[in-house]
Amino acid sequence: MSDTLAPGTVTTATDAAGIATISFYHPAHNSLPSALLAELAQAITTLGQAPTTKVIVLKSEGARTFCAGASFDELLSIQDEQAGLGFFSGFASVINACRTCPRIIIGRVQGRAIGGGVGVAAATDYCLASTQAAVKLSELVVGIGPFVVGPVVELKIGRAAYAQLALDASEFRPAEWALAKGLYASLHDSPEALDAAVAALAARLAAYNPEALTELKKVLWEGTEHWDALLPARAAISGRLVLSEFTQAAIGAFKQGQR
Repeated sequence: MSDTLAPGTVTTATDAAGIATISFYHPAHNSLPSALLAELAQAITTLGQAPTTKVIVLKSEGARTFCAGASFDELLSIQDEQAGLGFFSGFASVINACRTCPRIIIGRVQGRAIGGGVGVAAATDYCLASTQAAVKLSELVVGIGPFVVGPVVELKIGRAAYAQLALDASEFRPAEWALAKGLYASLHDSPEALDAAVAALAARLAAYNPEALTELKKVLWEGTEHWDALLPARAAISGRLVLSEFTQAAIGAFKQGQR
């Protein structure tokens, strides 16, 4: 596995129709270290506030993995609870940026979503995926638990399905399962078909009344206003647990197994 602390990228572009695209990449299976999480949250916030933006597409680069979640090398480097809180708060910031963004966010999930990657997918307003986009919440395997992403995953798929993912932490659920539970809105057999579906949806949304879309988004996220406090509190739980001998040993063993 590549060093997960190696630099990644977040790129943005907006076309003439007002369709903004945010794309992230990291050589270690699109895992997300702190710096990349901060860039991603800032990009969502900035584009959401831009008057030229009508809709946002959130995607990652590569073919096999949408997002592998937390950077394991960075998890192993955490030395105290404050550093742990800071790292896990990065995922809280991305989820809250999606939640409070006034523009509809379309998720494009071309491959596997793991741990925090499931949370990123769930934080989008309408998520399209490939048939290869299996999901797994692997946090319990490494001694942490999906505390930060839990609220948004539960909101999207329901508590029972969330409990299945959270407790069956070593197994992938196929994309068809995620479709049936509501995480994905549709599945597509090829990258070309997925891209065509994303482009068509984005074009339709960009043609709608932007004020109506903003008001609808507020309705869709009603009841989550307390997440500005809840998600950092959840991050503190993970930040404490990551320091345990159990978790440090489990992360090291899991990292050697290439996830």
